[in-house]
Amino acid sequence: MFDMQQVTRRRAEVTAKLTRLRQRMAALELDAVVLEQNANTAWVTAGADMYVVLTTDTDPTQIVVTADRAYAVTDRVEAPRLAQDEALPDLGFTLVIEPWYSRGAMLAGLIKGQRVGGDTGRTYRDVGADLQTLRSTLCPDEAERLRQVGQLTGAALGEVIPKIEPGMTEWVIAGLLDQACRDRGAQCVVNLIASDERIARYRHPLPTEKRVERYVMVVACLRMHGLVGAATRLVHFGPLPTELEAKARMVAEVDARLIHATQPGRTLGDQWTLAAQAYRELGYPEAIEEHHQGGSIGYLTREIIAHPGDTTPIKASQAFAWNPSVRGVKSEDTVLVGDSGSASVITATAGWPLWPITVEGRTISRPAILVR
Repeated sequence: MFDMQQVTRRRAEVTAKLTRLRQRMAALELDAVVLEQNANTAWVTAGADMYVVLTTDTDPTQIVVTADRAYAVTDRVEAPRLAQDEALPDLGFTLVIEPWYSRGAMLAGLIKGQRVGGDTGRTYRDVGADLQTLRSTLCPDEAERLRQVGQLTGAALGEVIPKIEPGMTEWVIAGLLDQACRDRGAQCVVNLIASDERIARYRHPLPTEKRVERYVMVVACLRMHGLVGAATRLVHFGPLPTELEAKARMVAEVDARLIHATQPGRTLGDQWTLAAQAYRELGYPEAIEEHHQGGSIGYLTREIIAHPGDTTPIKASQAFAWNPSVRGVKSEDTVLVGDSGSASVITATAGWPLWPITVEGRTISRPAILVR
């Protein structure tokens, strides 16, 4: 729920976003746009939680934007919560309510005879890429909310990892991470846990019944009010093997180079090339082929993943999560590009051991493996 001061700020944000969206609609010669994807409904409503089922990327309520009106097309099941908890009428959205057993007629009536775009690529002209571009550059209030999400992400990891003990199953660790996120009013939309040999074996390790022996990787993507923060932390019980530490420092070096280079004027393709070159220089040329290196983040866990030749520009007020890795180690945090043009980490974990890495005269601290 939002208090009245937050609602006032959100209404101003919604107004600005609707203006930008309508400008894009005019350029595309569209009379209306229908938004159904979680990322887009959360964006245009300044953080309203429109979803019900976490396993789908579409909402039971559609946002319809025309040249002069904005509607939330819903049913009697969802309408009370959207009005009270999410304050949609106060934000400027007219609730259009129909019976749950006969959805669709009112939406059809609103857009009848109009040139319509949509974000699912099914019924209407697909404008998903245009919406992704709009939502990727954050307004000031959005950037502040993302900083808060980042702080919660780092704090959740900092709460969970000291509770991990040898003999604990990966399932239990995942449960602790879920609880830490829920306790902060968020959801852990990516919850990956691996221990010991499974860290080197899988890049996306879903938690299993395996019990921890000496080494654990915890990966979290925390979502709150639509925005996502991503981070990874590693913990080792007992003396850290020299080879493992060397690999982790190498990956931290790649990560630091990527963070330093996250500046306006560069592209996602430039970042991919930088990572490939760094792996070659540091002795792991195959790593660029074994997993993606991350990309932009915001209302999705990754908005766009960096690819060779990708011309997507990096801009101020955009967020990124790079995740360089080699088998057995990974480095990941969420960074936000400020007005100065430099990227700063927003998912730091208080008290975590850090490796200071110097890149072109700038020191960037990356998380070390925590030894317990």
